[in-house]
Amino acid sequence: MKKVSIVTVNFNQPKVTEDLLKSLAEVNTYADLEIIVVDNGSKANPVPEWKERYPNIIFVRSDLNTGFAGGNNIGMAHATGDYLFLINNDTEVTADLIARLVHSMEANPKIGMISPKIHYFDQPGMLQYTGYTQMNYYTARNACIGQFEQDRGQYDFLTGPTGYAHGAAMMISREAWQKAGGMAENYFLYYEELDWCERIKKAGYEIHVNLDALIYHKESVSVGKRTALKEFFMNRNRILFIRRNAPGLTFFLFCCYFMLTVVPRNMLVYLKNKEYNFIPVLWSAITWHLKNKPDSENLGFPLTR
Repeated sequence: MKKVSIVTVNFNQPKVTEDLLKSLAEVNTYADLEIIVVDNGSKANPVPEWKERYPNIIFVRSDLNTGFAGGNNIGMAHATGDYLFLINNDTEVTADLIARLVHSMEANPKIGMISPKIHYFDQPGMLQYTGYTQMNYYTARNACIGQFEQDRGQYDFLTGPTGYAHGAAMMISREAWQKAGGMAENYFLYYEELDWCERIKKAGYEIHVNLDALIYHKESVSVGKRTALKEFFMNRNRILFIRRNAPGLTFFLFCCYFMLTVVPRNMLVYLKNKEYNFIPVLWSAITWHLKNKPDSENLGFPLTR
């Protein structure tokens, strides 16, 4: 049996994380597990109490919030498994989830990373993910297949190669991780797992989805509140993804599309919704690229690391 290292990141959600640990202990049937929890700069440090309550789990504390990529990179640095399974702390597993993913990886050495089918936890039977379409580099658009549909098995035939893994649940082989490296931390939020998938592909591996494996995600199906932080990183990182992964001419054509289509549309939405504070945020997201290289560690947004 191959050893699997579970990596999950906590940020100010100790109860949610504990529910995941309970799910792994009571529902999961895969025996050879190593569980690593990274506390990513939570205001109240839960690690000392957790170490007493869960002596068989590895807990790592970062005093700074290093973002989704940084937190997972910290956890992976402590992992010793043949496979590393990165799952959001707001997920709950099914009994044979891990076994099915490992079986797929073992059966096909071309697979560098694989995700399971994802259902919304609070909406039984509703799909969140059955795979991604490929990215259109000219518009930085792709689609999450099946999202918000009731699961009738209509996409199960898609088991196999897919455009991208889903950040809520990604299993990567140690070999692929060592060749491709970890996630780029300068994304901080959004697009980092897509960028990681691109590098895994460039390292010679495939990205797959196993729709016989299922995990539940507690992310709400309703659209979350728009914030300046989200608006900044969604726009900055959309540009950053194409800048890092597309050829020069394609990036130029994307910039034309973004400035002539996306910016005017966003400005109209901000004015219509009276979200005037988002106007300078959008321009900050754009001008970041005039001042920084694509691998710059300068996040460009005033937040505490």
